[in-house]
Amino acid sequence: MTEELFATDAYRRSFEASLVEVDRAAGRVALDRTAFYPGGGGQPHDLGTLDWGAGRAAVTRVKREAGRIWHWVDAPELPAPGVELAGELDWGRRHLLMRTHTALHVLCGVVWAEFAIPVTGGNMEPGSGRLDFPLETISAELGRRLESRINEELAAARAVVVEFLGRDAADADPALIRTAANLIPREIDPLRVIDIVGLDKQADGGTHVASTAEVGAVRVTGTESKGKGNKRVRIKVTDPAVG
Repeated sequence: MTEELFATDAYRRSFEASLVEVDRAAGRVALDRTAFYPGGGGQPHDLGTLDWGAGRAAVTRVKREAGRIWHWVDAPELPAPGVELAGELDWGRRHLLMRTHTALHVLCGVVWAEFAIPVTGGNMEPGSGRLDFPLETISAELGRRLESRINEELAAARAVVVEFLGRDAADADPALIRTAANLIPREIDPLRVIDIVGLDKQADGGTHVASTAEVGAVRVTGTESKGKGNKRVRIKVTDPAVG
């Protein structure tokens, strides 16, 4: 099992690790620990570099498989298992993804507060993303209203807290009902939960900023109907000064 450093410290930009397995045919390596997010829940995998003393090699893909996190490396030769190496994230990209992911959770919380409906799907890229909701209708006016409410919540500087809840506690938490936590396989215990305090609480494996204020501001760039009972809201994170 790979130790997932990103799960407890999303701000970790670099780390040291041991190489535990090499797949030379696929050009990938597995480490005993990593800060690279492997993708999931709509959030793309991280990019960055690995360095084992023979020069830095770009990490071009990251994926979780059977408890291990594999890193595809752009290098002519891969080292042998047991080698110590250093990893470094493309921090600008990761931090923008963190801001985007938190903004999408704020959108989810705002929609829940007004309509009491769950999110049914979503995706993101650095700086932009979308969520789908089982709304009957959608309009540009609703998009403007959601944009205003999202930015109010971002400016409120709500704390974003990572929690690990045992499954019994998670299944009994009414705040998690809207994210269908009971549909997550029972063997995932404890459950990692992202709590935007006072607004939104979801089982989530991705990376987030520590305060909604760190997101900056958001524009709703589109509202679309994807069919009966399926409406899409697109957002874009703007570029304020971020601490």
